[in-house]
Amino acid sequence: MSLIIAGTMAFDAIETPFGKTDKIIGGSATYAAWSASHFTNSIQQISIIGGDFPTEEIDALKAKGVAFDGVEIVQDEKSFFWSGKYHMDMNTRDTLITDLNVLAKFNPQVPNSYQGSEFLMLGNLMPSLQKQIITQLTTRPKLIIMDTMNFWMDIAMDDLLETIKLVDVIMVNDGEARQLSGEYSLVKAAQKIMSMGPKYVIIKKGEHGALLFHGSQIFSAPALPLEDVYDPTGAGDTFAGGFIGHLAKTNDISFENMKSAIIIGSAMASFVVEKFGTERLKEINDKEIQDRLNQFVKLVNFNI
Repeated sequence: MSLIIAGTMAFDAIETPFGKTDKIIGGSATYAAWSASHFTNSIQQISIIGGDFPTEEIDALKAKGVAFDGVEIVQDEKSFFWSGKYHMDMNTRDTLITDLNVLAKFNPQVPNSYQGSEFLMLGNLMPSLQKQIITQLTTRPKLIIMDTMNFWMDIAMDDLLETIKLVDVIMVNDGEARQLSGEYSLVKAAQKIMSMGPKYVIIKKGEHGALLFHGSQIFSAPALPLEDVYDPTGAGDTFAGGFIGHLAKTNDISFENMKSAIIIGSAMASFVVEKFGTERLKEINDKEIQDRLNQFVKLVNFNI
């Protein structure tokens, strides 16, 4: 099943307690595409990049089945750049540099070749741009997923609420769920967010796993305890890519299959943090993914 992924393709410079990088490839759509490509080879990318974005990176994604018809390349300008420094807990970070560059003029267009796609993943973007992509689709996908963040809740809440009405699944972290809903209890927060439009709410809790809500149903997925965590950048986007990639592969959007997709997303996120940037996502194979999924099964399997 074909899958549209919209979001940023960028450069990052990252410092954690365990290392430091110069400019490396990043961006929400980049992480999501690499993750989803392990499950489907029919991915249609929507983004904007400068002429400085490496050709070899584009070729590598194309080789994994990622179409670039919807990626605008502004040859004489620079790609979006973000630099950040993580604290020892790896959950908090300081943004050091944010250069929007070409992202400041991003006007996403859905190519004719993308029309009819069954799945749409909206990575973290300005809510008005997310809505712009949805409204360009002549046939509504069977599932629309959006990611968002507290920044948009601070500066574009009205646009965010309009976009939320149009999607089936929303992904937020626990702090964002509380801010969006005004509720401290994550159960009440999810119920409030579902009343805004989405049928499903996924609340990401970092090293503590994720929660999936649908009506009165709740599923709790663990995070795999890891010996080595070098870089949490892109973990949420990688989670989203694994989640939507599995749904596109199976063409099954039932709550039961979403439970499997949550575990698969968590497994993919557990890989990406083991090295800086997208490096680990490029290395792993099907056997490693299955072995990691088996670890998740063992982690939660018990009898009473």
